[in-house]
Amino acid sequence: MRPVLWFVVAACAAIWPATLPTAASAEANASAQAKKLLAAERAGMNRVPEKTMQSLRAPKTSLRPRAAGLRVSFSRDWLNRQPIASGGAQWRCLAEALYFEARGESVKGQAAVAEVILNRVDHPRFPGTVCGVINQGTGKRYACQFTYTCDGRPETINEPKAWANVGKVARAMLDGAKRNLTGGATHYHTTAVRPSWARKYTHTTTVGVHRFYRHVWRVSQAGG
Repeated sequence: MRPVLWFVVAACAAIWPATLPTAASAEANASAQAKKLLAAERAGMNRVPEKTMQSLRAPKTSLRPRAAGLRVSFSRDWLNRQPIASGGAQWRCLAEALYFEARGESVKGQAAVAEVILNRVDHPRFPGTVCGVINQGTGKRYACQFTYTCDGRPETINEPKAWANVGKVARAMLDGAKRNLTGGATHYHTTAVRPSWARKYTHTTTVGVHRFYRHVWRVSQAGG
């Protein structure tokens, strides 16, 4: 019986490599198949006309939202129809700025202030984020861009209704509402003050208690 058993074991050992491939051979086979598929895909793509390929390519991404240019009627009726807004850090920074700078203004007045902030975000002379623009200069008393960030008083939100309203305006502006209220303004001040810089800038409009300005920076010349 033992010689017969040995013969069977020997025969199985001889047949096994041919019938059950090893892990290495299976991996090599899969790799070869993948190369064939990639080659076939490239050959097929090369036969597609260039115009067709251009139409299939994804468009370049934009820093502006998809809804950029969306026309919004900033009125009390529009505001009341909007759902409760929410968002991330940029939304909260913008909502806080509107709350502390313009919560007593009309909806249009709040949107105008938001325009200035977003115009600055788009301008190369200012930080590239909402929070960066709003907090520029914060840390040194009264040397900041938005007074509430450096007046030494805590930023406490104690008017829930006003907070909900400015949140809706901030959401609409970040979602791409058309900026057509201030003529591209990058600065503003209340009508209660007359800062010296206002004489050098172009006054674009007045909305509520805020006067808006656009400053055209001159490009410095070599040796100037």
